[in-house]
Amino acid sequence: MAGMTVHLDIVSAESSIFSGLVEHLQVTGADGELGVMPGHAPLLTSIKPGMVRVVKQHGHEEVFYLSGGLLEVQPSSVSVLADVALRAEDIDEQAAVEAKRRAESEMANAGADFNYAAAAIELAQAVAQLRVVETIKKNVSR
Repeated sequence: MAGMTVHLDIVSAESSIFSGLVEHLQVTGADGELGVMPGHAPLLTSIKPGMVRVVKQHGHEEVFYLSGGLLEVQPSSVSVLADVALRAEDIDEQAAVEAKRRAESEMANAGADFNYAAAAIELAQAVAQLRVVETIKKNVSR
């Protein structure tokens, strides 16, 4: 017997990256981890840079990286709107490592006119991408 599902759309500023039926999704909201299943109460919240874990219809799991954005839950659908959304396998691990190194270096050598907020955002996004890559590596090695 198939589990209950809800329609999920994950959309970035550039394209729709996922649209389909899901049994469950997990994302980091402004106030912590959120699990959304069919029948969830309506909700609108900001989401932090990081991973979205989606359990599709029939139990197949897929992982995405989001740069942050908004999550909207309605009775029959869920929408994730992000500036940047990537499938886990499309993340450039070396670019994320370099972005993390660059942000850490800039923060360590900050001058008077340094934009700390921009560097902190770049660091958070790079770390989130690396966590997604690490999660995929752990799941593949099982």
